[in-house]
Amino acid sequence: MCANYDPTAEIDFEAFSQFPKPNFDYPIETWKDYAAPILRKSADEYLTDPATFGMVPCKHIPSGVKLFDTMNARAESVGEKRSFSGAWKKLQLCLIPCRSFYEPSYESGSAVRWRIGLESGAPLAIAGLWRAWAEPEGAALSFTMLTVNAEGHPLMHRFHKPGAEKRSVVILRPEQYDDWLVCRTTDEARSFLNLFPVDEMTSAPAPIPPRRRKPKAEDSETLL
Repeated sequence: MCANYDPTAEIDFEAFSQFPKPNFDYPIETWKDYAAPILRKSADEYLTDPATFGMVPCKHIPSGVKLFDTMNARAESVGEKRSFSGAWKKLQLCLIPCRSFYEPSYESGSAVRWRIGLESGAPLAIAGLWRAWAEPEGAALSFTMLTVNAEGHPLMHRFHKPGAEKRSVVILRPEQYDDWLVCRTTDEARSFLNLFPVDEMTSAPAPIPPRRRKPKAEDSETLL
């Protein structure tokens, strides 16, 4: 499961040179409902589009319905879940370019965010799904990351709460990018949904920096 990642910046987007560089701004870290680049292919055209992280953006969740997360889609049930099945059956596949992604470790007894990436230091691409939404200003895209069970993975099984199912996003290799984006059947797409070799991955603690407290009036008086 992944709720936060670092999208590739212009400086390392060269790793995806067949795709146009993003012509829009996006933050250095992506969270739920943030916009970030996704990579797609339409016929012979390579596309780089802004899309919202989470298949169902918060503003499209009906009033009165409890907010729910659609940042990750389970590979085992992606064709059955209402939020994802339409995009999966239509093979609306995408690549999510990033430098690293984050997962919580509870090995210390409390949640500590860890950064995960490639041992080589190269940027990576995560397998995803996209869908379009009708907006007043035109069509807007959203996306989700596909995940697989990681119980037996030496690295990815270490994350998330004790007792919770261990999941991992799907990292694709550069030589798989084109084939993933033009899959013709869902069975073919499923053949890409595998765990990445641990000896090609790296990880380290990366706690979220504490939020800066807004100064109070008495603080100003103390400084005078």
